[in-house]
Amino acid sequence: MSRLVYVLNGPNINLLGKRQPHIYGHETLADVERDCRTLARELKLEIKFHQSNREYEIIDWIHEARETAGGIVINPAAFTHTSVAILDALNTFEAPVIEVHISNVHKREPFRHHSYVSLRADGVIAGLGTQGYQLGLRRIAKLIDEKPTAKA
Repeated sequence: MSRLVYVLNGPNINLLGKRQPHIYGHETLADVERDCRTLARELKLEIKFHQSNREYEIIDWIHEARETAGGIVINPAAFTHTSVAILDALNTFEAPVIEVHISNVHKREPFRHHSYVSLRADGVIAGLGTQGYQLGLRRIAKLIDEKPTAKA
């Protein structure tokens, strides 16, 4: 199985460190990417790290991952609660998917308690800050390592 993992981020995640730091913390998206890349090297993973405020771009990256990736770590942000299209794209992806949320969405507004992405995710990490990304990468690496390889 491929050791390439897509780390996908939804809308407003580009404002990490600036937007509502009392909820999302002071780390920036660049900090998250740096930490993910450092851990990926340790885990012998390759990552593609993307963020978009556009739903269609996230869907296109999921489609791209279908052909090349061993897993997806996704923080769909507000698309979590609204995007059947992202769910449909994830349902075409056959490798593990880990859903990450920086805040504990279950302690927030009621509309944040529902996730379309969770219907497909193999695991959900919420409320652990940006450390959730690293935990997601660790879980994907473990699942890749445990997957039996096809014998020729």
